[in-house]
Amino acid sequence: MSIQSNNNSRNGAGSTVGQNNDIYNIVLLIVDIVILVFKFWLTIIEETVKLFTTRPQANVSGQFVLITGAGHGMGKEMALQYAGIGAKVICWDINDQTNSQTVKEIKQAGGTAYGYVCNVVKREDIMELASRIRKEHGFVSVVVNNAGIMPCHPLLEHTEQETRLMYDINVLAHYWIIQAFLPDMIERNEGSIVALSSCAGLFGLANLVPYCGTKFAVRGYMAALAEELRQKNPQTNIKLTTIYPYMIDTGLCKNPRYRFPNAMKLISPKDAAASIIEAQRQGLEEAAIPRHFVAVEKLGRLIPRKAMRLVNDFLDTGVDTDKM
Repeated sequence: MSIQSNNNSRNGAGSTVGQNNDIYNIVLLIVDIVILVFKFWLTIIEETVKLFTTRPQANVSGQFVLITGAGHGMGKEMALQYAGIGAKVICWDINDQTNSQTVKEIKQAGGTAYGYVCNVVKREDIMELASRIRKEHGFVSVVVNNAGIMPCHPLLEHTEQETRLMYDINVLAHYWIIQAFLPDMIERNEGSIVALSSCAGLFGLANLVPYCGTKFAVRGYMAALAEELRQKNPQTNIKLTTIYPYMIDTGLCKNPRYRFPNAMKLISPKDAAASIIEAQRQGLEEAAIPRHFVAVEKLGRLIPRKAMRLVNDFLDTGVDTDKM
């Protein structure tokens, strides 16, 4: 009888403890929800305020900035402008002649630059050159994945070789370069990685199907990498910036089409480079050129696709085939 009484007492005590634990967990959940709601709205207010204020720009003077595709176009302009604000620029390009010209112009203007020939399609070359750069220069603070190609014609006219090369340069090369330089950034908990996507990574466009695929890929991997770094270290100081340029007047976009040329004209490489550098120095996660294109894309996702197609047809902006 006493044994049964003791068992009942223990069962009663266990039930009470279980109930107390349930109440405790419910209270914790309520507290977590209250904190989440408070932080959620506080963050929205803070980010909204930032939209109307000028963000401070990080000082890159004396730091090493590596730029791929530095021999021409936006890459060259970024190299010149980074050097102009005191950065030590490491220029990568597959074309030795144009790359050397960029380095020469930087040095003539009193800046510091180093040129290296690199075929970013070859992972082994990237790793070997990255190791050499660490030995010769030390820590690279900013890496700009800029090199890219943009064939413009219907999907069925793309060759296998052309499509594979596009993904090798526009996407896979980014992975290899990040794998080469990110470990040092993680060790020091500092640094910036800039990836050139495109407005073709925001909107699908005819005659650019594989290209759009590569640029959407850049957008996706940068978002995933940011989350991976944040989860490993919530206090990470490594900045990732994805850039979405509109059509830039570099010759890459051979047959642009627009109904309203004054409102949607080609952007000069000089202006585009300045905008990219500003975004990197401000630590922006995403930046379009022009800036409002990111907001337009987010708004467009709230609108039925058929309605957005009406707007697209009215604007009649895009890229015609380069095989005309």
